[in-house]
Amino acid sequence: MTAQAEPLTALSPTTSTPATTVPGAPHPGDRPRLLPGILSMSASATGSQIGAAVGTFAYPTLGVPGVVAVRQLVAAAVLLPLARPPFRRFTWAQWWPCLLLAAVFASMNLSLYTAFSRIDLGLAVTLEFLGPLSVALATSRRLVDLVCAVAAAGGVYVLVLPGPSTDWFGVGLALLAGVCWASYILLNRLAGRRLPGLQATATATTFSALGYLPVVVVLLVRGELVGLPLLCAVAVGLLCSALPYAADLFSLRRVPVQLFGVFMSANPVLAALVGLVLLGQVIALHAWVGIGLVVVADVVALAVAARRHRRAAVRPIVETP
Repeated sequence: MTAQAEPLTALSPTTSTPATTVPGAPHPGDRPRLLPGILSMSASATGSQIGAAVGTFAYPTLGVPGVVAVRQLVAAAVLLPLARPPFRRFTWAQWWPCLLLAAVFASMNLSLYTAFSRIDLGLAVTLEFLGPLSVALATSRRLVDLVCAVAAAGGVYVLVLPGPSTDWFGVGLALLAGVCWASYILLNRLAGRRLPGLQATATATTFSALGYLPVVVVLLVRGELVGLPLLCAVAVGLLCSALPYAADLFSLRRVPVQLFGVFMSANPVLAALVGLVLLGQVIALHAWVGIGLVVVADVVALAVAARRHRRAAVRPIVETP
């Protein structure tokens, strides 16, 4: 999941996520349960990209802020009853990470969805993926991670292939969404240590939705929040929030978190395919090569990180007399 989906697929597969603590998480030998999990991951990833594409049909009437506003309201309506955060008992140490997360959510979705209105879906999602990949590689000094970083940078250059017709504003917005995604990962780690379960994500989503209420009010006053545009915007919320949440929670009880991460790394490819089928966005060969380089860099970084986590978990056991 890309950043279009929260709370689970909004996390980088190359970092520690709530997925590692999902109740009933599978053991390596639980192979009979893989197929339902893989089908569920497919539904989540494909639904997120379809939702992003469907949202563009509502842009002419609702505008990007209107689509994002409806999406955030739907996400809050899904998460708040499930997490039920006890707002009255929050301390300031719990509040401020949630409020920053709310600002990150608002900025991430607005910048990404605006990018969708200017550049191809596959290009925008691939550039956004640089955020979590950067977080995974930033603190490492290993050669393999350096190679991954260089491959990702080369992939971006080949993907964008700068020229006179390049929409730099759209590219910049997609990169800003990636920065927001990276910020979300770092803030979520902090908030996750201070609030249990999905309370931090639900709180941040709720306050992000409240921030967009003036947009909803304006659209209601104008009589524009009706008909097909409204259905498209609601579909964005359901396909990019409700469906991924349910599907990912189902998947993470049936597949190893490493497989989940690798599967999510294919989102840029899915975005390009959905853009081709639903929006008629034909991607040039060089763009496919660039997308492939970024995806491979993410998968390799994930595999290396998973191996390190396993070694770190085993070492204390081996060294204990």
